[in-house]
Amino acid sequence: MKSVFDTVLGLFATPALIGLLAVFPPVVHAAETPKEIRIAVPDLSAGSQSSGGGVVDVLRSQKIFEEEFAADGIRIQWSFFKGAGPVVNEALANGQVDFAYLGDLAAIIGKANGLDTRLLSATARDVRLYLGVVPGSGIKTLADLKGKRVAVFRGTANQLSFAAALASQGLKERDLQVINLDFNASTAALAAKQIDATWGAANLIALQQRGLAELPLNTDDLKGVGSMQAVLLGTGDFVKKYPDVTARLIKAQQKAVQWLRSEEHKQDYVELVSGLSSYPQVLLQADLDNASFSRIFDPRLDPDFLAHLQAGVDLAAEQRLIRKGFKVSDWADPKYLDAALQQAPVAVAR
Repeated sequence: MKSVFDTVLGLFATPALIGLLAVFPPVVHAAETPKEIRIAVPDLSAGSQSSGGGVVDVLRSQKIFEEEFAADGIRIQWSFFKGAGPVVNEALANGQVDFAYLGDLAAIIGKANGLDTRLLSATARDVRLYLGVVPGSGIKTLADLKGKRVAVFRGTANQLSFAAALASQGLKERDLQVINLDFNASTAALAAKQIDATWGAANLIALQQRGLAELPLNTDDLKGVGSMQAVLLGTGDFVKKYPDVTARLIKAQQKAVQWLRSEEHKQDYVELVSGLSSYPQVLLQADLDNASFSRIFDPRLDPDFLAHLQAGVDLAAEQRLIRKGFKVSDWADPKYLDAALQQAPVAVAR
């Protein structure tokens, strides 16, 4: 079948016109590309360098995104925020970033508050969190926290995790004296016995090893209740304007995912994160010793992952961490990841 261009050319073609077209062929516009890709990450480091853990540290150390877009002249701008999820959401709202690696609650809060984001990939699932308490406090269970001073970083995945853990025991934040402190401040406050307990990640193991904290339970003891999920979000504006670039970014991310999920790289990962975050290797090894990297770093937006996120949305609405819930299935935009996985299928952890 002839195109409109062929039909018009057939009607009006002259030797002169054909000659001009040979010299000046019709212009075919290439897909538009951005000058830079701006990526936001909560900074989990305790030192002078920045660390986001997981796939972020692998992507940066191997310069995977930089190499993917170098030929296009597209610059990769990584921005790390000590204020974690709440500050990343501010950057998203102000149009300062295009993508964000976030824990579940911050991502949920942003979406619930009207941020136009797309859920593009899982980046971690079932991450273990711990209850840290003052040594000799006698706190052994979550019920023992009633009336106690407990530090939680509000607006982050830790808060949603803690809310889920409390709910599993019939408790709520109002049963405790909850104090809003960031990760480093809560660690220091626990070590100084200014609080009775805190809910956090592997950093609490360092206090335990120094005799400054006891860790009576973690989310594994609660059969996974309260474990943390993490995601990659893209802004609606960027994804709609640059779908090809978004697809390439997700495909490139799979290089880091595949590296991470290989058991032979487990020690390499511990050394990498230790160097960037200033956490001792022994601390990270204690946290990750029995962890399945194949499971934790499964990138799929599969029914299990989406159901866990939906439960988080529902709990956040019930606990009034957000004003109104929403359907995670409407938020998810898995086509870019699905395309990447068709070219490099992901192994499913059992």
